[in-house]
Amino acid sequence: MAQYFSVHPENPQQRLLKQAVALLDQGGVLAVPTDSSYALVCHMDDKSAADHLRKVRGVDDKHHLTLLCRDLSELANYAKVDNSQFRLLKQATPGAFTFILEATKEVPRRVSHPQRKTIGLRVPDHKVLQELLALHGAPLLATTLMPQGETAPLNDPEEIRIRYEKLIAGVLDAGACSLEPTTIVDCTGDTLEVVRQGLGNVALLGL
Repeated sequence: MAQYFSVHPENPQQRLLKQAVALLDQGGVLAVPTDSSYALVCHMDDKSAADHLRKVRGVDDKHHLTLLCRDLSELANYAKVDNSQFRLLKQATPGAFTFILEATKEVPRRVSHPQRKTIGLRVPDHKVLQELLALHGAPLLATTLMPQGETAPLNDPEEIRIRYEKLIAGVLDAGACSLEPTTIVDCTGDTLEVVRQGLGNVALLGL
């Protein structure tokens, strides 16, 4: 049965966030708010947690998972970013963008794309999630909380609780989020490719 943490969206209770971090450290998968829709997250270095996250989401190892980072300096530890890419990311972070980049050796191979050795990375602009990341002390492995076979992500924590209470370890409720997922931009080619248009405004990237 999933634990349910109701936190203030602007001043989240540290006691509850620490309990959520403890679930992550124990290998749990959580539903958390972001600046786009809700997401499923788990510990980056826990293989069984990552496997369970994929199972709950209904995706295989060829589906790009995302690392949620606190800031660009942390992101740069996990992705190979040249100067032009860094300038581009700086324009759009924090925000509702996911960037597909080549993973560094800091990223466990089992969570990067098996053929391309790439990973999704993003810096969310959400107070609760930023504080959770700070307490966790490392990026979280994440995927949009979109039920298998459906085309829209979930943004209502009560609905998430009902639908996933037997599948995940906890729900971090900070109120409703957007119904749109992030905009996904592939930065690995000669030109930027918008893989999915979502909440992020591509004009920020000059597209």
